[in-house]
Amino acid sequence: MKRFALALVACIATLPAWAGDVLFTEVRYTGDDGGPAAGPAQYRNPVIAGFYPDPSAIRVGDDFYLVTSTFGYFPGLPIFHSRDMVSWRQIGNAIDRPGQIGYGDDELTRGLFAATISHHDGTFYIANTCFYCDGGNFIVTATDPAGPWSDPVWLEFEGIDPSLFFDDDGTVWLVNNDVPEGKLRYDGHRAIWLQRFDVSAKKPVGPRKMLVDGGVDPASEPEHVEGPHLFKRGGFYYLTAAEGGTGEQHAQMIWRSRQVTGPYEPWSGNPVLTQRDLDASRADPVTSTGHAQFVELKDGSWWAVFLATRPYRGNQYNLGRETFLLPVTWHDGWPVILPHGEPVPMVLERPALPRDPQPVPTSGPFEWTERFTADTLPPQWMTLHPPGRAWFATGSDGLRLTPSSTPLGGHGSGGQPAYLAHRLQHHRATLTVTLAPNQPAPGELAGLALVQSESHHYVVGVERSEDRNEAQGERGAAVALYRRAGRDEPVTGTRQARIDLPSSEQPVSLRFQLDGPRLDVFYAVEPGQWKPVATGLDASLLSTDVAGGFTGATFGPYAFRP
Repeated sequence: MKRFALALVACIATLPAWAGDVLFTEVRYTGDDGGPAAGPAQYRNPVIAGFYPDPSAIRVGDDFYLVTSTFGYFPGLPIFHSRDMVSWRQIGNAIDRPGQIGYGDDELTRGLFAATISHHDGTFYIANTCFYCDGGNFIVTATDPAGPWSDPVWLEFEGIDPSLFFDDDGTVWLVNNDVPEGKLRYDGHRAIWLQRFDVSAKKPVGPRKMLVDGGVDPASEPEHVEGPHLFKRGGFYYLTAAEGGTGEQHAQMIWRSRQVTGPYEPWSGNPVLTQRDLDASRADPVTSTGHAQFVELKDGSWWAVFLATRPYRGNQYNLGRETFLLPVTWHDGWPVILPHGEPVPMVLERPALPRDPQPVPTSGPFEWTERFTADTLPPQWMTLHPPGRAWFATGSDGLRLTPSSTPLGGHGSGGQPAYLAHRLQHHRATLTVTLAPNQPAPGELAGLALVQSESHHYVVGVERSEDRNEAQGERGAAVALYRRAGRDEPVTGTRQARIDLPSSEQPVSLRFQLDGPRLDVFYAVEPGQWKPVATGLDASLLSTDVAGGFTGATFGPYAFRP
């Protein structure tokens, strides 16, 4: 067994394991949200389910590449590749070394915000904002999108959501969100700015120019115009950006100009995408659509990737904002992703591209098992902030975690929870981990965590009492369930249930079963013999509507020692 300081990229040096590790032999996942099945010539939305927000996509020849936000999770900014725009395979992460960016010890909902990927002359660029981090806005570069990516080059300008545009004449432009000139007229008043960018020096140069003040209709006081992108078609420069925040009022807008520096004219038919004008009581709603980027295919057709949410009740969803795909139609020189009043279709015709012969399922019903036998973790596994030391390892016998004295709710303490996270991708899902026999050590808790944030999560685990607890009647090993449902609750959570185990000399499996707002918890000491720990729990505390923030729920192995 070797312990990898990261275990997320093969280049990280190895360290020996030490006593006190907890051994997990596997994680199983099954998810199925129902809904229509895609036919042979169709695809299903979202194309990347779960917490994959703020998608940015480009085409390079016959290949498509996509990046999404990760906020306080590490590694950051997952990179996906596709040949058909429907089947996406994660090939790496742009931020995969602890020393690349100092996240600090801020909340999970801070960190790496919306990124934009671009390509020019053999080099890939990602422009991004690290919110509440060391430097603000930055770019990283790579000749291979799978990595390695460079260390950040920090950019000296204010605002968020930077995006690079490479014009036909060789000039490069940087467009981003920032506060407008002069006094803010209302809360959420923002603007879109443009500035030349020197690729050789990797820095903005020359004067900045405000392209959009407030949004399409300034008199209506639109909030938080953001996520801008520039592209060119038919002699026009098009500027697209989102308005209305990232909630149910989210909408995608379009402007155009004959000159890259403007003035930009908004389309009279804006927005080009929204769901805010639909009946909130409709069945199986998709909401909060926006933050779109347009991609032209070789055949001249256009498509758009964008974020949206799938609530199960009201505006409650545990999956975060997901990546969707729709075709773009052009009307009198203006692009439309979806006509007003039309719901986002869940199944529709595929792009006219060769299918991936061995797709990795990222949408619809699927299941998988991870036994952690490779030298490194697959790139979709994450930690809360970059690891400061080696506390997990993969190998032939499974995954080992060294329990941390920092609990999941220990934000701001300077430590890091021993938690490996995978995104939840279905509202109806079954999540299972199996602990090896005789795990964990006395005084420790190890098992399965289901996390929306530091302040909102569930943990089911095996805990082994120390001698000092025997007077309280708690001896040996037990299955325990903990919940934290707010900042005012203990950082370790409040214990909801405890069931003594007759023996710990055999594997113990632990399970969360989700069905929208309902959560059931089980354990098994014999294969397939599941016993309840607690049923009918409230899973909506894992929703953004309750917990706040921008992230979706994650789950995975967890180990804690007070």
